[in-house]
Formats: sequence, C-alpha cells, structure tokens
Amino acid sequence: MNEIQFIIYVKDRQKSKQFYEIVLQISPSLDVPGMTEFKLADNVILGIMPENGIAKIISTHLPHPKDGNGIPRCELYLKVKNPKNYIAKGIELGGKEISKLQKRDWGDIVGYISDLDGHILAFAEKVK
Repeated sequence: MNEIQFIIYVKDRQKSKQFYEIVLQISPSLDVPGMTEFKLADNVILGIMPENGIAKIISTHLPHPKDGNGIPRCELYLKVKNPKNYIAKGIELGGKEISKLQKRDWGDIVGYISDLDGHILAFAEKVK
C-alpha cells in the first residue's frame, strides 16, 4: 500500500475542518469544497467529506449518512505526546468528553472524546 486514507462524513465540512485543524495542530494538505484532508503520517490521510457529498454516491444503496449523525460511526486512535492537551482543546471546540484520560489494561493512557458529528477520538500515550 502506498497510502492509507480514512474518510469520515460530516454535517458541516468547514466547522469540522476548523475543529480538526486546531485539535490536531496541523493544516489541511487539501481543502476543496468536497473534501478536506489532513496528513497524519507519511502515508496516512484523514479525509473529511460532507454527508451530502457522499450521499450522492451511495444513497441508492445505503441510508443517508445524516441519519447516523451523532451516533459513533468510527474511532480515530491517535498516539500523541500530552494527550490531555488534545482532549482539552477538543472539548473547548465543542467535542464531548466520553471517557476520562486514564491507564487502560492494554498499556496506554487514553482519553476519549467525540467530535462535532459523534465520531470518537482517542488520544493515547504509551505508559513509560
């Protein structure tokens, strides 16, 4: 694989772009009306696509993504330094705290929030 891209569907691409830009502390590598992309690693991209855009492609076979808005539809598990800062910034920008930052039985310290559309963001750090 040359590149891995994860795409989440959002109600308001502009608001979600601002949320992720501030929380992740990176600028989009692509920002056009139908898609915003953030390069998370050399070959890993997070895409943000408007619900209405993907609905044009899938709606004859699947429900409109807006019907799932607010329901957790994915989890982005991000290993970062100082996850507490990412979590605080996400909550400040309108995300919701789901589970406090704490040591988990798999060895990471992790806290969970949801973004503006209910997607789950886990900010983790390896226990030292």
